[in-house]
Amino acid sequence: MSFKTILVAGASRGIGLAVAKHLMDQCDRLLAVSRTGAPVGEWVQADLSDLAGIETVVNAIGDDALDALLYMGGAWETHAFTPQYRFEECSDEDIVRVLAVNLVAPIRLVKALLPALRRSNNPKIIFMGALSGRDNFPGREVANSASKFGLRGVVHSLREELRSQQISVTVINPGNVGTPEVLADLAAAKLTGGEAIPLSDLLSIVDCILSLSRATCVKEIDVPAMLGEGA
Repeated sequence: MSFKTILVAGASRGIGLAVAKHLMDQCDRLLAVSRTGAPVGEWVQADLSDLAGIETVVNAIGDDALDALLYMGGAWETHAFTPQYRFEECSDEDIVRVLAVNLVAPIRLVKALLPALRRSNNPKIIFMGALSGRDNFPGREVANSASKFGLRGVVHSLREELRSQQISVTVINPGNVGTPEVLADLAAAKLTGGEAIPLSDLLSIVDCILSLSRATCVKEIDVPAMLGEGA
């Protein structure tokens, strides 16, 4: 595959960094958007939870055609996914931050970048969701789960709104993904690799979505680890 311009939001670490590294050689220009330094591509320093950050990204794109917008960023409450998590102890700041980063920011970013996406011959939007946004997943993190449920609603609505323009919108809902951070956590909990999806598998899914023609839209892909919760 060969693209002109790709934007990866949340490219400084974790899934976003892995995706940016993977796509770096497949495009003429890769914009790596994050608050802290991204070691790959053209770093755009921006806090996407703030409107000024959105404007920074729009200015960085300029008049380029944007072939793919991948929103890989994410935030969660203090002590999320640990036995120490307690909803009643979550600060208002935590709740607002999680919703701003995981839900409001991708909505604003897509809206702002629609003109650039329209300039592409085969525009794609991919959001990184989570299994915690699916029905009956045993997650306790209230703000994070709410944001991931909401992101699925964004995709379903954008699918209808952008259908006539043939701009593809997809949300990938994985369980644990084998980033260095997640693998370290699993090792500390004395769990095996079967509780995490290999990064290479997730990157293959991204490749598949990006390779599809403009005639096809995949709205959602659920990806539980074979031995993980929620499978």
